[in-house]
Amino acid sequence: MKWLDSAIAQIAGKKRQLALSRFLEKQDARYRTSMRRVQNFHNIHAGRRCFVIGNGPSLNQTDMSLLKDEITFGTNRIYMNFDKMGFETTYHVCVNELVVEQCASDIAALKMPKFIGWHAREHIDLTPDTTFLYTRGGLRNWFFTDLTEGCWEGSTVTMVSLQLAFYMGFSEVYLVGVDHRYKFEGTPHAAQVSQGEDPNHFNGNYFGKGFKWHLPDLEGSEMSYRVADFVNRQHGRQIYDATVGGALQIFPKVDFNSLFPAKSQGNLKEAA
Repeated sequence: MKWLDSAIAQIAGKKRQLALSRFLEKQDARYRTSMRRVQNFHNIHAGRRCFVIGNGPSLNQTDMSLLKDEITFGTNRIYMNFDKMGFETTYHVCVNELVVEQCASDIAALKMPKFIGWHAREHIDLTPDTTFLYTRGGLRNWFFTDLTEGCWEGSTVTMVSLQLAFYMGFSEVYLVGVDHRYKFEGTPHAAQVSQGEDPNHFNGNYFGKGFKWHLPDLEGSEMSYRVADFVNRQHGRQIYDATVGGALQIFPKVDFNSLFPAKSQGNLKEAA
């Protein structure tokens, strides 16, 4: 309740109000349950590789069928592409409150483990396959290696996925569909209402007419990606960018098809 937080801040000061709010959040059964659940994912994929799938238009130029047997993280409204991809992602991540609020029923219907931002907890139920992450924004945070302590949003849901991948023990992470380019004007993070077809995602209805969304912060995302790259390399791990034609220049680039030599050759023979 924002009015109550404001009243406490005026009486006791902002720092004490924040401390009290954090204490009360920790008493919430949804928070305690989520923190127990997240520990079950610690290092469960140690030493393996995974793919973090963005939602850029480049997915339409990517042979997503090659990822069918891989461990994948999907984000936001990636489920709109499941039929075309031919598979559902291993995990689903959504921390933007506007997306959760408007797509709660779609997200709740997904069958894979779902990680949702704590601040969106009032829009979606805590079901057995849902875990709330205590995500934080702002520049005073860092790449969290222990998700029971928090998770930095870093201006992009991709950053949350990278922290999940680290916590689960993956040694190699590949980004796909993280185009890192948007057609927009305005202040980053400002709320918008779409007026027509969405040119920034794999489907024109992704943020279609009438959908509320936040303008991206590409500069802020790049800063967080640099932190993610640094922390992973310090632990002997690596993040690669396998996005087809992507504009991001933070991580080493790799050719997507080269990651599946046997499958790619098979597809070429079938096409011939």
